[in-house]
Amino acid sequence: MLCSSAAGASAGVPAGESLVAAEPRGTIGIRLLEAPISRRGDPRALSYIIDHLHPGTVIRRKVEISNTSRKPQHVSLYPAAADVVRNGFHAPAGRPRNELVSWISLDRDSVDLPPGGTATAQVTIKVPPVASRGERFAVVWAEVAAEADDSHPVRVVNRVGIRVYLDVGPGGEPPSDFRIEKLTPMRAADGSPQLLALIRNTGGRTLDMNGALSLTNGPGGLQAGPFPADLGVTLLPGGVAPVIVTMDRRMPEGPWRGRVTLSSGMVKRAVSATFTFPASGQGFSVEPDENHLPLVGLVAGVVVPVTALGLMVRRRRRAGRARHSPRHRGRRRAAVPTS
Repeated sequence: MLCSSAAGASAGVPAGESLVAAEPRGTIGIRLLEAPISRRGDPRALSYIIDHLHPGTVIRRKVEISNTSRKPQHVSLYPAAADVVRNGFHAPAGRPRNELVSWISLDRDSVDLPPGGTATAQVTIKVPPVASRGERFAVVWAEVAAEADDSHPVRVVNRVGIRVYLDVGPGGEPPSDFRIEKLTPMRAADGSPQLLALIRNTGGRTLDMNGALSLTNGPGGLQAGPFPADLGVTLLPGGVAPVIVTMDRRMPEGPWRGRVTLSSGMVKRAVSATFTFPASGQGFSVEPDENHLPLVGLVAGVVVPVTALGLMVRRRRRAGRARHSPRHRGRRRAAVPTS
């Protein structure tokens, strides 16, 4: 979900960034209530409207709008254009339009919510029969505005949104895939060790990258992690971008054996390499040993509630952990202070 708050005019909000106004007067939320069963293994589908449609297709998705403030809220609902700019999902301020926005409608343009109240709305996407092939981006926004007054001389707008990634074309959905091309150990300006994984989108759909790094075979046999990757990288087909993992600056330099596991939706890739963090700046890049994890298959057509879809994903993960959980863990964790 995208979040933004703005006083007066605002810059666009890239992926994952939340801008907080000095004094927001109202807290609202929006979440997706249903998603295609074909994406039951796709965590992105629990939060975003993601689909591949033939020209002439119509889909409908329910969303829930919530008011978590202590005051009644009048919430405006509308779609607006978005794009992928400099490897980030970019949602400009205001209500810009693009082709996808002209295909999106809501069954209500506003809701009035009491404190703690919720309401549902239906998002309809009608793809014209003559629509051209390609992927398009938009956001379905829920917005509250506090008008300027004597106590607050600046008009404040708060909005939250659900991203829309819609691919259009005949036949099946273009495959999603990526490759981890190299790993580079380095130091941030504050001295924190970092690992940069260079990612190339080798598929036909836009990717949102996330993942983690685990370290083994460190000094004295230490191991550490997993450390989460920094979020916010959205990669168009053919695009190349770095995904960075940042660790505690008291981490020993190494050498370490690192395993990077990255994913976007149902696609996961993992690589391993041995490296040493430099004392400062950028270290030597290494070519990783590739270990591609299997893709999750697709099942077409049915829409299910997001809560049920999430339960299926969690049960599958729990079953996998039960099968593969080791009985004993003989290696020591890294002695990194926590205070």
